[in-house]
Amino acid sequence: MTINVNPTEVFAGQVVGDVAAAMSGVLTSLGHKLGLYQAMAAAGPISSETLAKNTNLTERYVREWLNNQTAGGYVTYDPVSQTYELPEAHVPVLADPDSPVFLIPALEVAASLWFDEDKIANAFRTGGGIAWSDHHERLFCGCEALFKPGYKASLIADWIGALDGVSETLSKGGKVADIGCGHGASAVLIAKAFPKASVHGFDNHLRSVETARKRANEADAGDNVAFDAATAKNFPGKDYDLVCYMDCLHDMGDPLGAARHAYAALKPGGTVLLVEPAAADAVENNINPVSRLYYAASTGVCTPCSKSQEVGAALGAQAGPARLSALLKEAGFASVRVAAQTPFNIILEARKA
Repeated sequence: MTINVNPTEVFAGQVVGDVAAAMSGVLTSLGHKLGLYQAMAAAGPISSETLAKNTNLTERYVREWLNNQTAGGYVTYDPVSQTYELPEAHVPVLADPDSPVFLIPALEVAASLWFDEDKIANAFRTGGGIAWSDHHERLFCGCEALFKPGYKASLIADWIGALDGVSETLSKGGKVADIGCGHGASAVLIAKAFPKASVHGFDNHLRSVETARKRANEADAGDNVAFDAATAKNFPGKDYDLVCYMDCLHDMGDPLGAARHAYAALKPGGTVLLVEPAAADAVENNINPVSRLYYAASTGVCTPCSKSQEVGAALGAQAGPARLSALLKEAGFASVRVAAQTPFNIILEARKA
């Protein structure tokens, strides 16, 4: 018997799934902010009544939320006992803010795109850009919360540890510039891991610099870390041992100019640590959920950010290792290699002769 499959109906089903995910994203965010996932994380099977009581919330809303989460496969449901359970494997993704795969903050980034929809549409029409500072504030905190756990898990041991001789140099002292430092998560981690090193974070967004100073104080980072407003092409200082670009080079209007400035600011034998979104070099090799997410962020945030600046190179969040390596070599670096990779990031090392 031949079964006719209507491709339009199949695709409509796919879009229904996307719309359901988009709407459910609000409920996922609320699940975090209202403490529902945290309350379920170690509770085992739990009724809606008990979960509502434990979180001081209204049972009818909690029950409807649980049914949405069940339909989406985030929690499981036992119809006999009428209880719900958050699978152990889901806890690091939904309920552990320190986990490198804690993905709730990505929803803050998604929310910022909705707030900025009209600005993004205008960029499509005019070819202009949107400065980082002109985005909704949920973008800034969302990026900080999304990137920080991954940095905490990997930056010191796996990424800096993969660079030739850099950990040893920073352990004895050394000088670090963290360019596009945002709220300072990476700079604070480096400063605390290498207390003899001098770490200076630079960002062209003054409000982020102010927040970075606050975060450093909250983390008791010590007096070996400082933050100032500067661009990637005019940050001060010479003879740096390490210059870092943490998920930001592709956002810059003139990434080549930034790399050239870093080259000039490094001491001989100095290193650039370039952390970028994971990507292959060809579009056909980026057909996957992670790249779909990154292409969306690149369309709404990264490309407009670059286009708002001089040159407006618009590398995008899926530039890939070949293009990034070519840029670094054009800036003067003779040695460029992929030093490490994760499901979400690619880490390049560029060394000055």
